[in-house]
Amino acid sequence: MLPISGIYEVAIKVKDLAMAEKFYREVLDLEIGIRDETRKWLFLRAGGQAGMIVLQEDKDGWQKQHFAFTIAAADIDRAVSVLKERGVEIDGPHFHEWMPATSIYFSDPDGHDLELCAPAARSA
Repeated sequence: MLPISGIYEVAIKVKDLAMAEKFYREVLDLEIGIRDETRKWLFLRAGGQAGMIVLQEDKDGWQKQHFAFTIAAADIDRAVSVLKERGVEIDGPHFHEWMPATSIYFSDPDGHDLELCAPAARSA
């Protein structure tokens, strides 16, 4: 078995890179890693060195997707407040026993389904 420990990078197709950048930077507080003007891609850091989101401008048709970001369980209530303060309509929080985790759902400007997921400690 390969020793995979997580996902480091996810590419997200967007119609308008400037609009998507504003959302991901100002609403989700992601930091710029590097901008590739040639390809119209923006690499954003998610959780410092924990991973990258690559916003890729593509004006052609593509399907909306789902992306989940991990946050600490202690931060879920604050995340709800911050998203609401920033004008984001949310669904949740919802507790998923099977995971176990608490999640908040919302959409980005391109309609992708986003999730903030706070894994709960598993009981022995």
